[in-house]
Amino acid sequence: MRRRLVLAAFLALALPAGAGEPAFPKPAPRDLCPVCGMVVGKYPAWIATVVYKDGHAHHFDGAKDLFKYLFDVPRYARGHRAEDIARIGVTEYYELKRIDARQAWFVIGSEVTGPMGHELIPLASRADAEEFLRDHQGRRILRFNEVGKEIPAKLDAGRFD
Repeated sequence: MRRRLVLAAFLALALPAGAGEPAFPKPAPRDLCPVCGMVVGKYPAWIATVVYKDGHAHHFDGAKDLFKYLFDVPRYARGHRAEDIARIGVTEYYELKRIDARQAWFVIGSEVTGPMGHELIPLASRADAEEFLRDHQGRRILRFNEVGKEIPAKLDAGRFD
């Protein structure tokens, strides 16, 4: 009986409710963003994560640095290849839980800023993205595949076109 309780508790922590995939790993207290060098754990509301097929993970202090990484993996992670990435997660703004970045909606140009300034704000649904856009003076809603290489640099410069 005790083993069953321990196993049930482990599964509850390892699997998000209603999902078949394990939860994204948490960064260690001293894990650094491979793009900017910030301590990722200081900003739990902004954590993004890449998990490779071999289980190795890199964590970021926001979606903007995640995208910078994805557009130039060899620069930020020697020995790793973009095609070996199994999962990509971002912390959803309202629920503060990590969701699949490829399914997220991103708002840019709002008054909400992250640890590195202007950010791509991840949201779980189109409705949430539209509400966030209205409530926080956002400029655009983008899907994962619509975030081009120029977007993070434009955000760094305070441009949202």
